[in-house]
Amino acid sequence: MLKKILICAALCSPAFSLAEAETPAEVRSVAAVDLSRYVGQWYEIAKFPMFFQRNCVADTTANYSSNPDGSIKVVNRCRTESGEFDQAEGKATVVENTHNSQLKVSFFWPFKADYWVIGLDPAYRWAVVGNPNRKYLWILSRTPQLADSDLAAAQIAATAQGYDLRNLDYTKQSKP
Repeated sequence: MLKKILICAALCSPAFSLAEAETPAEVRSVAAVDLSRYVGQWYEIAKFPMFFQRNCVADTTANYSSNPDGSIKVVNRCRTESGEFDQAEGKATVVENTHNSQLKVSFFWPFKADYWVIGLDPAYRWAVVGNPNRKYLWILSRTPQLADSDLAAAQIAATAQGYDLRNLDYTKQSKP
């Protein structure tokens, strides 16, 4: 009986409730992505800094195209400090039963990374891409700049998923 009382005291205490409230829910991808609308050129508006983009200083883009086998060709490109462009090519495959909203992307076989579309404008003008552990995040746009209202909507999509936007690094795009 004493054990039940101690467990109840621990679970019912305000400290336990506060800890539970601070733990964000699991990251969820959007309900579905129409890949025929998603493929094409995207401009990086902002990102969480990551090792593979350490030499990128501006003009970061991602271009997606359909491969004959149903996978997606991924070409990421950015301008480096020297003014040259650095480019990486990869391949993305859809995770089964996710309605195209979760992919696995590989730039170096056999390594694959989660690429989850966690926010998407109904007109496919912007997208928010992340991963389930909230370590990576990208805000993408079909245009080099994103209207303030669209950026705010993308940021809301990210924060609703528990991403801490204090780590967000905005990307310089040379094109108007």
